[in-house]
Amino acid sequence: MNLLGLMLLFNLGWGEIILIVIVVLLLFGGKKIPELMQGLGKGVRSFKKGLNEVEEELSTTGKNDKSDKNDTGTPSDKEQK
Repeated sequence: MNLLGLMLLFNLGWGEIILIVIVVLLLFGGKKIPELMQGLGKGVRSFKKGLNEVEEELSTTGKNDKSDKNDTGTPSDKEQK
């Protein structure tokens, strides 16, 4: 999501964005921010990777369920007795 999307999502204007940046700079300092952003990036990548793995597993399971339903069919008369 880009900056404009975040601004619309949280109803933030440019003044609020600048204020947030200033507060972050004061709290963490200029040297610590790249480390924080790197950690945030790793966390987001890990989350997306996990999400993709779950989606792949669900799609694979769904395909297996469909093939199992096709294989079962109806039992013959001999099997019912």
